[in-house]
Amino acid sequence: MTKPLIDRVALVTGASRGIGAATAEALAAQGAHVILVARTAGGLEEVEERIHNAGGSATIAPLDLTDGESIDRLANAIAGRWKALDVLVLNAAMLGTLAPVAAIDAKEFTQLFTLNVGAQAAMIAAFDPLLKASDRARVIGVSSTVAQNPRAYWGAYGASKAALENLVLAYGQEVANISAIRTAVLNPGATATKMRAKAFPGEDQATLKSPEVVAEALVKLIIEGFETGARVSL
Repeated sequence: MTKPLIDRVALVTGASRGIGAATAEALAAQGAHVILVARTAGGLEEVEERIHNAGGSATIAPLDLTDGESIDRLANAIAGRWKALDVLVLNAAMLGTLAPVAAIDAKEFTQLFTLNVGAQAAMIAAFDPLLKASDRARVIGVSSTVAQNPRAYWGAYGASKAALENLVLAYGQEVANISAIRTAVLNPGATATKMRAKAFPGEDQATLKSPEVVAEALVKLIIEGFETGARVSL
């Protein structure tokens, strides 16, 4: 049986653990060659090994997404090896400190937006030519419930995710009529991740969905297709 993503190239940020790692493995299981991006080389190597052991293929790219020059170098390196990028999953993010809006630390707020928003815009800009070169490009921004439903003490993180959604969906509208690119945002909901554990330290993660469940839904979305502007909540 032919795998639906055979000969496709996918890039996943935040791929060293959690939803990003599970998504990378799920994409590889469907035949895609997956480029794994995160700061932690050791974590990426573990994910790459699991993919290879399962018969898939992957390439690791350890880098700091807040460094715009690193993103440009990565895009140039990928363009030198592949003619197109078929899947871009914008998953990397930081939670920051949960605090009242009036008490948000300005320095941390800047760091939060640099990664959660600025780096995502830089990724879209850097990979725009490769995405346009694909005959079926898909861009998924991994968001959060608080992007659309503000919650006390989550103002900084929620604002960053609302901005991410706006970026991804605006980009989708801009390129819908001139390319095969389609964009969507996915809200995974309560999921057993380290970020979730940091936000809810007393929560029993055994009661939550696993990252693999989110990854399966995300990859299904990519395979089955969607119209630009789709918002999917799990």
